[in-house]
Amino acid sequence: MKRTSTKNFWVLLLLVLSGIVLGGFIGSLTTGVPALSWLNFGQAFGLDNPLVLNLGILVITFGLTIRITMASIIGVALAILIWRCL
Repeated sequence: MKRTSTKNFWVLLLLVLSGIVLGGFIGSLTTGVPALSWLNFGQAFGLDNPLVLNLGILVITFGLTIRITMASIIGVALAILIWRCL
């Protein structure tokens, strides 16, 4: 069975996104555990105040904040490792 590059891309994207979400979730769970609190260490960047575009009849609000933690980095690394093994 031949693997195509677009299929590989979508599988990789899905695995990386799930690694980010699961890593962030695990990082937030380990906040209260002293030995594992380093997993929640990270940096947040993005828009502090949302950008509002008022067009009269349509109001569009845009805001984006990304928080990268150690656990999410580990999750992405594991996702890439799993993808390479597929």
